[in-house]
Amino acid sequence: MALDFTYRIQLPHRPGQLARVAGKIAEGEGLIGDVTTINVGRDASIREITVEVQDREHGQRVARRVDELDGVRVIWAQDRALLRHEGGKLIVASTEPVNTVQAMRDVYTPGVARASMAIAEDPTLAGRLTMIGRSVAICTNGTRVLGLGDIGPVPSMPVMEGKAVFYHQFANVSAMPILIDTKDVDEFVETVKRIAPGFGGIHLEDISAPECFEIERRLIEDLSQPVMHDDVHGTAVVSLAAAIVACRHAGLSLEDEVVGQIGLGAAGFGIASLMVDGKAQRVIASDPNPLSHERARAKGIEITDMETVMKEADVVVATTGRAGLIKPEMVRKGQVILALTNPYPEIDPEAAVEAGAAFAADGTSVNNVLGYPGIFRGALLAGAGEINLQMKLAAADAIADLTADADLVPDALDPKVHERVATAVKNAAIQSGVAHLDRAPAGL
Repeated sequence: MALDFTYRIQLPHRPGQLARVAGKIAEGEGLIGDVTTINVGRDASIREITVEVQDREHGQRVARRVDELDGVRVIWAQDRALLRHEGGKLIVASTEPVNTVQAMRDVYTPGVARASMAIAEDPTLAGRLTMIGRSVAICTNGTRVLGLGDIGPVPSMPVMEGKAVFYHQFANVSAMPILIDTKDVDEFVETVKRIAPGFGGIHLEDISAPECFEIERRLIEDLSQPVMHDDVHGTAVVSLAAAIVACRHAGLSLEDEVVGQIGLGAAGFGIASLMVDGKAQRVIASDPNPLSHERARAKGIEITDMETVMKEADVVVATTGRAGLIKPEMVRKGQVILALTNPYPEIDPEAAVEAGAAFAADGTSVNNVLGYPGIFRGALLAGAGEINLQMKLAAADAIADLTADADLVPDALDPKVHERVATAVKNAAIQSGVAHLDRAPAGL
């Protein structure tokens, strides 16, 4: 897996010195990204240069090459991602500063007692008078972290923090990672149920299949808050949107096409299921694990082998975790192929197009960050007790409709995209009768 290394370099402050450094990096087969000037002095300057390298050892080799230059010194070289994670990515902060005695009386004693008593008399006020109505718990045991496998709850914390960052940035939702140190379904469910009163929604993340399906089902049955396993449903929403847009690019209509799903883990099953609900003409799937077949058949997904999927499907979605699984000779002319395994897809999109695909993309484009912030914001705004099929289909349609002509999905960093998704989800909740607008939170 490629890494971004940042080098802090001191070099003579004279013309051509940065070019010398860049030349050494190029000789070492590093790919230069950001260049930032930290300090400029009379005789020397200090710059930070970010370079894409193959691995840590490659990064150190590039540093040694640069150090060979006369008058140049590499002050330090570090993995950029680790630098950005120093101290974590989240804090808990107040919505307003407390800098007067009156403000202290308002937010704490004696004012806090009146808020507590109001909630005791009318529990629905919790959504207005506390952060509960605009908060989500991101619950995981770290048993199926994308690209990393079963690494456990604590190592999965950076992933959960990242999810929470996007909740705040794109949806103004306060999200808190909840690490649950158990692989037992009963213990996991009971733990979430006990902490659930403090949150307006429950986001399940990176839990291995088939346990994730049972955990989600039981929590949906037992809790009054919306519950969604993002790996299953968030990924499916964005994949359905991408498939709709890809079909447009290829001159197809999803409702007239056969969709093939390769891999029926959490993400694959969610995608194939939503393709059925999205009115694809037919959905076929392959997976070597027979335990996944019964669940798929119950959803109306036809089980077959990979060769048949590649021969019969007009739209192929792959979520297998196996890089290079799809060979160019398997591609049928005119197919749409979404090879979503990260960081290395089942087939490179360029190779798929060269082999005859009408359109191809990988997991760098189809990212569930386009889905979950707006989906949960919409559910919270509606005061919904669940995230139902109509809400997920509305989110997929909104994402597809927001996509520019030449793209597969809209810009995930555009706040307007998430606002539109949230509005579509809220409206779908109202139309489907699961909204309780009197429970909608203030300040969201």
